[in-house]
Amino acid sequence: MSDLGISVAPGAPVLSLRGVGRTYNLGDGGTLNVLHGIDLDVRAGEIVGLIGPSGSGKSSLLHAAGLLEKPTEGRVLLDGVDCGGLSEKARTRLRLGLIGFVYQFHHLLAEFSALDNVALPQEIAGASKAAARERAGALLAHLGLGARLQHQPAQLSGGEQQRVAVARALANSPRLILADEPTGNLDPATSAQVFQSLFGLVREQGVAALIATHNMELAGYMDRVFALRDGRLVEQVR
Repeated sequence: MSDLGISVAPGAPVLSLRGVGRTYNLGDGGTLNVLHGIDLDVRAGEIVGLIGPSGSGKSSLLHAAGLLEKPTEGRVLLDGVDCGGLSEKARTRLRLGLIGFVYQFHHLLAEFSALDNVALPQEIAGASKAAARERAGALLAHLGLGARLQHQPAQLSGGEQQRVAVARALANSPRLILADEPTGNLDPATSAQVFQSLFGLVREQGVAALIATHNMELAGYMDRVFALRDGRLVEQVR
């Protein structure tokens, strides 16, 4: 268990995708096949990269993995639990308990401080205000924002805002982080800083991470990298 309270089983598959496919119905009566037979395991403490051009299906894969959309076919398992037959309420509970999301745009609450942006999800999940603020402060300090706890998003740089978003994603001690172009809105130097912050916490806390990115240099730091081509995953040999 880390000093921030996350206990993991080293090397255990946190996310398993088996034969996942995603087809969208188009307005003209046609269909668009985006994902075909996706098989993927992401283990505790592992950082897996997902690359591919816009429209290749990266977001669709992340939405299926994060229980935001149901795949047309195949299975999504979180910590060994097959999510296909779960009710929407059960899927929501599992998503809130096991998954942290980081997006290209931080989506922080503008009227709240950095500390409160990270504490609020914990309070919603049932933590006391004192415990939530203590963990939020520890996460933000770990990310180099100890002096910025009371600053609102507008008072923070783009990189600082995204680091707050990383802390928020980790606030409820998730088992899995799903990140969709988390540095796509940042300059290269700031992107590297945010990635280092994210990678460091994932490593320390033993969280599984699946990260979609266009940045090939940053993808090189990941344990494994897969490209989406014609709706199928192709592992990149490095």
